Amino acid sequence: MSSEEDSSQASSSSVSPPPSSISSPPPVSHFIGRKEDIVRAGRVTKLVNRCRDVLVLHHQGQLYAMDKHCYHAGGALQNGDIEEFNGLLCIVCPWHKYKITLAEGEGLYQAVDNPTARPLRTHWRSKGVKQRIHKVAEVNGDVYVTLNDSGEAIESDVYQTEKYRTMFQAVQPKPKK
Repeated sequence: MSSEEDSSQASSSSVSPPPSSISSPPPVSHFIGRKEDIVRAGRVTKLVNRCRDVLVLHHQGQLYAMDKHCYHAGGALQNGDIEEFNGLLCIVCPWHKYKITLAEGEGLYQAVDNPTARPLRTHWRSKGVKQRIHKVAEVNGDVYVTLNDSGEAIESDVYQTEKYRTMFQAVQPKPKK
């Protein structure tokens, strides 16, 4: 979606279908945990396939999965609030308040029609897909994620390297004894 299009035009495509409930896990999926545990926790993070830090969250009866670190500066999305902007559920990065749609991974921003007109008239618009979203499936109460392996580079990919993983682990607060 171009930045000229109002995000309300994309709202019908951003409604995420419920995670599929099937009898066996998809062939290239990764076990995340029991659904009841994820629902209770609200959010879990997991290093998947030794290469991708994934956030799985439960919100309003749905499961979502995306890269754990915000595309903008690597903020820990598991600490972000879930808010609705123009009918789209978003996670808000706790570092710089970037808004990312849960269903599509689009970055949203508030645009001004005419900055000289008063009162200012603003609209939520899409920057396009910035955060990699992954497919979630539920099988007999177990939750699996299939990594989005599209060849297209997405901005959140930059934080999925060993260099950043090591850096983020080093700055994690140490648990109190």
